[in-house]
This record gives sequence, C-alpha cells and structure tokens, in this order.
Amino acid sequence: MKKIFILLVLSILCSSALYAQKIGYTDMEFITSKMPEYQAAQTEMKKFSDKWAKEIQDKFAEIDRMQRAYMAEEILLTDELKRKRQSEIKEKELEAGEYNSKIFGVEGLMFQKKKELMKPVLEKVQRAVTKVCSQRRLDFMFDKSSDIGMLYTNPKHDYSDYVMEELGIDPKANKAGNNDKTGSNDKTAKPEEPAQQQPAAPSKNSPKQKSTNSKLK
Repeated sequence: MKKIFILLVLSILCSSALYAQKIGYTDMEFITSKMPEYQAAQTEMKKFSDKWAKEIQDKFAEIDRMQRAYMAEEILLTDELKRKRQSEIKEKELEAGEYNSKIFGVEGLMFQKKKELMKPVLEKVQRAVTKVCSQRRLDFMFDKSSDIGMLYTNPKHDYSDYVMEELGIDPKANKAGNNDKTGSNDKTAKPEEPAQQQPAAPSKNSPKQKSTNSKLK
C-alpha cells in the first residue's frame, strides 16, 4: 500500500511539472524549403547525382555493347576466346556494380556529399531554433515533418514563423502554399502565446529540442 501511495504522489508531481512546461512545434521541411541556402544545396546535389548517374549509365551501356558483340561473334570464336570474352564481360559487370554501390549505396559518396552540403544549412536552422526556444521560454520543440510526426497539432503552438523571421525569411510570402500543405485556409500569421497564470522561469539548462539531422535521410 505504501508503494502504491508513493507511486501516486510521484505521478502527480510529474504531471504537474509537465503541465508547467511550454511545448511548441515547427515544420522543418517547410522552413528549409524556403531557405536560399537549402535550394542552392539541392541544386548542387543534383549536379553530382546527374554526373555520377551518367557515369554508371555509360558503364552499363558498354557492358551491353560487349554482350551484343559477343553474341554476334560467338559462333566464330574458339572455346578459349569464348571464355576470355565472357570473363571480360563479367569483370565489367562487377566493376559497374561496385561503382554504383560506391556512389549511391549506404554511406556512399552521394550520401557523404549531401551531408557535407546540408551541414551549414542545418546548423543555421539549429541556431535559429535554439534562439527562438530561449526567447519564448520553450522546454520542448517538436518537428512535425519528422518520421515520428504527431497525430494532432494545435496551430497556436506552431513557432515556424518565428524561426523563419530569425532566418530573415518573410513568413507571409507563401502562406497560400503553406495552407494547401497543412490543409487549412485560415492559418494565422503567428501562433498565439499559450495562456499562463504564472510564467515559468527560464530553465538553467538549454531547451530540449529534436535534432535536425533526421532531414539528411
């Protein structure tokens, strides 16, 4: 009975502490899509992707040419020449497959290049999020565009506009596109401040926040 009472008291205390905390959310996918730095990084990544894809395509085109040539000449070749040509074709196929994995495989060159190009963008957004959380005295900031997502979001807790202002982006510039994306045609320019009878003092520790590195995937 004593243990049950202690657990009940702890549950009440935890609930009270959580109620006193301010929680907000933001849409990192929408915010980054409006950043010129993000658009430039995307353009640069496409250049590398197209270049590497062309190289791989050329390798497989060469293999196809070799196979067609072998089939046309097979009847005239000796067994030794047949084995040699087949070995050459197989070697080219292995080479092309390995190169494809090197470029577009897990932790491949394309992944590394994307990580390199996106790092400055994500760091800039992270600084803006940290500053907004500090100014608004938020204890938590969720990213609703992440894989975890949220089943329900109250628009008054949306701090995307504040982050965009901190990045020097006009939050009203593409409201129509944002409304279509969120399924709402009456989104306010800025979220309402949550009502508080006794404003909580700023936490001594840095506000908890979700890492933006999940956008890399």
